[in-house]
Amino acid sequence: MATEQDTHTPHAVGGLFDRFATSYDAGRRKLIPHFEAFYGTAVEVATLDLPRDRPPRVLDIGAGTGLLTALIAAARPDAELTLLDASPAMLEQAPERLGDAWARCTAVIGDAIEALPDGPFDAVVTALAVHHLDDDAKQRLYAAIHDRLRPGGVFVNAEQVAGPTPALDRRYIDRWLDHTAALGATPDDHAEAAVRMSMDLPAPVEVQCAWLRAAGFRDVDCFFKSWRFAVFGGWR
Repeated sequence: MATEQDTHTPHAVGGLFDRFATSYDAGRRKLIPHFEAFYGTAVEVATLDLPRDRPPRVLDIGAGTGLLTALIAAARPDAELTLLDASPAMLEQAPERLGDAWARCTAVIGDAIEALPDGPFDAVVTALAVHHLDDDAKQRLYAAIHDRLRPGGVFVNAEQVAGPTPALDRRYIDRWLDHTAALGATPDDHAEAAVRMSMDLPAPVEVQCAWLRAAGFRDVDCFFKSWRFAVFGGWR
């Protein structure tokens, strides 16, 4: 019988998302309240200090179908982009989304920690991926990201987070159900999302910001938050 640890291995998470690869993008705007502000803030912070005298190097961890990567590519058409994901089927969708920008992309299939490219990178970004790791792995990943950034480089995590108390966490979930229903999500959409969310291990944003500071990041902050969705990060 599988243990909880077994069900949260990179292989298990990647295999789960392989199942949803072709349908995953269809419901993004219904299932992520404040979609534009959530992703827009991540891109704004990630590109704010990128070098202008050369193509910046950007790593997207848990890149999936390339949604965040494509937004970064649009903001910085000269960027050299690396997409890392444990799901081959999800990454197979990325070339169509990236279009001509795919020529500047490198795809890496593997675990967020074990397959993390060496760098150095000017920015490391991730969206809705780190919450699949347990708390110890989150902290190890944050330290590894810090080591792979150039001095002055930025890390941005657009993430699904837990409430700081059990009562608030329940309210976060209730608000998500209400907000997404108002955006047109159906009971079937929620049921499909629940399958993916069975792998979730979210942590409160304030706890994760403390982990970033412990890893050596400076100017750590939460730049956007709406209930369960937050954008936070810091600079090396």
